[in-house]
Amino acid sequence: MKIAFNGATTMTADLETDIRAAAAAGYDLIELRSNKLYDYLETHSVSDLTGLLEETGIGVLSINTLEHITWRSAEDHAAIKAECAKLSDISAAIDCPYVLSVPGSLRQGPKTEVETIEESVRVLNELADIAEPFGIKIGFEFLGEAGNSVQTLDLGSRIVDLVNRDSVGNVMDTYHFYVGGSSFEAIDRLDPAKLFIFHINDAEDLPKKQLNDSKRLYPGLGVLPLKKIKAHLDDIGYDGPVSVEIFRPEYWEQDPYEVARYAKEATERVLGLGQHAAGGTMVNGQN
Repeated sequence: MKIAFNGATTMTADLETDIRAAAAAGYDLIELRSNKLYDYLETHSVSDLTGLLEETGIGVLSINTLEHITWRSAEDHAAIKAECAKLSDISAAIDCPYVLSVPGSLRQGPKTEVETIEESVRVLNELADIAEPFGIKIGFEFLGEAGNSVQTLDLGSRIVDLVNRDSVGNVMDTYHFYVGGSSFEAIDRLDPAKLFIFHINDAEDLPKKQLNDSKRLYPGLGVLPLKKIKAHLDDIGYDGPVSVEIFRPEYWEQDPYEVARYAKEATERVLGLGQHAAGGTMVNGQN
């Protein structure tokens, strides 16, 4: 299982720092945050980025994210499609297979599950039509927190199955799996080829209603059932990438090189991967 580093874990660092920190820590892959990518391209070219990736020897797993792709105004929807084309073009140039997307919220009023499914399938098909000519696939990541239209893997995977295209697949995040109440049976029903990326993180021991992205932790320091999730993924034969994605402001204030290293060691230990599988290394001052 290859390990990737998501730039959300070092949100205040720039794109080049993320790439160099991930490479220094020994990651196989990196997920590029689109906001950092746009900042980088203000003073650099895509060719510069390709050169940086070649220099550091790290591959790009995804660019994320196309934000809240459903339940948007006509103007906003057109902007999302234009951004999908832009990110797909860049992804093809840097040999990145995936552009990630997340569903919209329910702020515009109550919606039935049937309406959510229909809207999500429609939009994902439109985005796939845009991405496929570039050779790019669209990852669809459910968001477990209240107010989101697709809160569980159960519903997200149903939507992906209804889209029924090789270019559209699931992204499963351990925090969203836990806080949204996804079922382990939903993992068991997955076609592993339709799980593009597995995001790993942990979370504080709080009531679910009190959890938010800022309460995420390094894997192994919280209450999420990470080993059980990994066991179910093993049972279905998933051997795709695992990517560390932690939106914790406390970590953003620390040395990004150290954060990248801690995150990789913690992931290896929890999942039984690599040199830290047996434990014993301190992670940010904790065992």
